[in-house]
Amino acid sequence: MKTEIIKFEGNENDKKYLDKIKKTFENGGLVVFPTETVYGLGGNGLDAKACKKIYEAKGRPSDNPLILHIAENSQLDELVEEVPEVAKKCMEKFWPGPLTMIFKRSKLIPDAVTGGLDTVAVREPSHELANKILKATHLPIAAPSANISGRPSPTKTQHVIHDLDGRVDIIVDGGKSVVGIESTVLDVTVDPPMVLRPGKVTLEDLQKISPDITIDQSTIDSTNKKVPKSPGQKYKHYAPKAEAICFGGNIDKMVLEIQKNIDKNIDKKVAVLASTETIDRYKNADLKIDLGSRQHLEEVARNLFDSLRRCDEENVDLIFAEGYEPIGLGLSIMNRLLKACSGRIVMRI
Repeated sequence: MKTEIIKFEGNENDKKYLDKIKKTFENGGLVVFPTETVYGLGGNGLDAKACKKIYEAKGRPSDNPLILHIAENSQLDELVEEVPEVAKKCMEKFWPGPLTMIFKRSKLIPDAVTGGLDTVAVREPSHELANKILKATHLPIAAPSANISGRPSPTKTQHVIHDLDGRVDIIVDGGKSVVGIESTVLDVTVDPPMVLRPGKVTLEDLQKISPDITIDQSTIDSTNKKVPKSPGQKYKHYAPKAEAICFGGNIDKMVLEIQKNIDKNIDKKVAVLASTETIDRYKNADLKIDLGSRQHLEEVARNLFDSLRRCDEENVDLIFAEGYEPIGLGLSIMNRLLKACSGRIVMRI
């Protein structure tokens, strides 16, 4: 398959591009498009064959549910059985935006979207171009992250091209993702509602809407073996090619422990993922990547997946990553780090 790369430039070609994307979706094709979180690999969410193509393009297990992306809240009416009151409040506050909610599915939704479950995940992205594409299609678009399954999610067009060139019909170039990690997933079919995947919209943000909202402890539990109800619940995920280990606890002790491990592995090519505050304290690492300041975790989240992919490009053997306090956005970052490290963590309190 020959993949076409499209870049919207605010001229007369944009309408032609939208028409081409609309026809591609209607004909069961696949289009990668940018969102504020990460790039999505889109197909017609009402077309079971198109959804199966998504799994094939990603090499994704078919029991891992897909998220439906919509342009307007009114589209929910035909996709779900009911919209609970708590979901309506969350929609008012966080839609459009990086929040996915899980509802009881309607009969219209094919099993290929839900992994055979009786629930469906839906979100309304805030990315201007994503919203323009979704409005033009008039379809709910099933779109997991646009990467080979298990790899770090794509936050740049180059990441998508590396993984999916020749596997999809169209890739829409939308620059770098603003959020950089996937959406928060909130299950509103249970009482109290439960966060199944942390993201930019934090547990604390959601509890301002409804104080009884909880979080699934498996978000940072390496023993999680459950059937995934949400994307991102499989434990090995977002993984670079190299072995990766996360370090936690007191910052000074954490830095000393990472340095000790660098010194023990002088025969290997070692990368360190650190914060702005500590990056200069590491010696003899082959690659040092500053993820951003601990005072600005939005920056750390935005740079995380790109940094993991850079480690792949540099062919490192080992990655040592600093951990973060699992509160607020720090929990979302630790969720991705621990999955990238397959649960390997060294704690020094």
